[in-house]
Amino acid sequence: MRVSIKKLAFALLVICIFAATTSAQVVQTGSPAERRAKEFIHFLESGNRSEFKKYVQENFSPEFLSVPMEEHLGFFSSIYDFTRGVEYYSAQDTAPNEVTALFKAKLTEVWVALVVHVESKPPYRIDKLGLRLPNPPPSSEIESRLSKEQIVQELEAFLKRLADADVFSGAVLLAKNGVPVFRAAYGNANKDFNAPNQIDTKFNLGSMNKMFTSVAIAQLVERGKLSFDTPLSTFLPEFPDRESSKKIKIKHLLTHTAGLGAYFSEKWNESSRALYRTVDDMMKRAAADEKLLFEPGSRQQYSNTGMLVLGKVIEKVTGESYYDYVRENITTPAGMTSTDCFELDKVNLNLAIGYNKEITDEGTIFRNNLFSHVIRGGPMGGGYSTVEDLLKFAAALQSNRLVGAQYVKLLLSPKPELNSPNYGYGFSVNSELQIAGHSGGFIGISSNLDMFLKTGWTAIVMSNYSHGAEAVQQKILKLVQSELATD
Repeated sequence: MRVSIKKLAFALLVICIFAATTSAQVVQTGSPAERRAKEFIHFLESGNRSEFKKYVQENFSPEFLSVPMEEHLGFFSSIYDFTRGVEYYSAQDTAPNEVTALFKAKLTEVWVALVVHVESKPPYRIDKLGLRLPNPPPSSEIESRLSKEQIVQELEAFLKRLADADVFSGAVLLAKNGVPVFRAAYGNANKDFNAPNQIDTKFNLGSMNKMFTSVAIAQLVERGKLSFDTPLSTFLPEFPDRESSKKIKIKHLLTHTAGLGAYFSEKWNESSRALYRTVDDMMKRAAADEKLLFEPGSRQQYSNTGMLVLGKVIEKVTGESYYDYVRENITTPAGMTSTDCFELDKVNLNLAIGYNKEITDEGTIFRNNLFSHVIRGGPMGGGYSTVEDLLKFAAALQSNRLVGAQYVKLLLSPKPELNSPNYGYGFSVNSELQIAGHSGGFIGISSNLDMFLKTGWTAIVMSNYSHGAEAVQQKILKLVQSELATD
């Protein structure tokens, strides 16, 4: 349930650019692939779909033109929407007939890496194009030391710019040592009724529920009910089969190294959401397709099924539902009064509707995610919370009120010995920057919690736009790092 501009590399979706009638304005230097990349970048200054369409027709290879024009136009428009003009930096990872062009979005300030592949012979038409994870220049990360007040001022101005351009809708909270220094909400929770987002609006967590599931497991380990080395066969001897259940250990499930796959399969997509309201309902769907993909602990593959299985383990150990256990042992002790896995076909006050933006020749339209997401979240994700509740969760966890200090350290430490160098037990971990937390993403869902373990900052961004939190998360990271910069 994850999906940055990192993840906006949704696929090798396609595009390229700039009307042939104006391409002479582009500086004709570098390889054919680099020249094509610069044409694309230049075209992003205008965002003109009709000129782009003409360029595609005249400058894409016949094979690439087999992709529907709406996909070319949609991908181009999505990039233009969050860039609104770009600053070209350099050509990276050059290869015969291919280049990765690094540029920076003027609006959102994110770095973008565009991969352009051209034919081997003139006229060097574009035959592949997409995005990959950018590798920004180190000097771009921290510019100068900022005070707490300056950090807040710059964040406020940045968010206003994004909200005014309608690329961010949601709520943001930034705290220092548990005390909020900035909190604000933008956009609409429900566009049908023009209902605005508020600080106490409940947003979908996406995969962030995995943190609650992992803390619950750590609590049970601390209480002697199981261990991180306990085999899954102790609780679920038939899942996914008898032999595999003996190999899979609790620690593998917590680190996405168990060899399990995706609960959100094609068959799930084709079934009614109303069928899945309990962990058992979800487990039936997972059991129908699941098989071991690799030896547990040998490598890592993000797995919603693995976290779902941990939810069932919690039910087996405690004798109560996953939802009741989390409510009684995590959200209530932490004071999280607005967090739960709500059933969406019931009345739930103050929940934000998720939206995906589509830019067409007729203008911008928004589609909600009510028929594409779960009717009720679970151990792997899909619950709801607020920015203030997530701050309470971060504070309770780091003050050892949910689980003891040694278990907090285990949760928030990477596990390279399990081939999980950037993920602890249910938490994403950046060891270099000393950040732990989790993100969540889906259509109309984009949320993130970052706990800066060394400096005491906590950053929470929750958005009801696809990919909406990512630019804000990156901006906050840069601002918080600036506090440590030398003049």
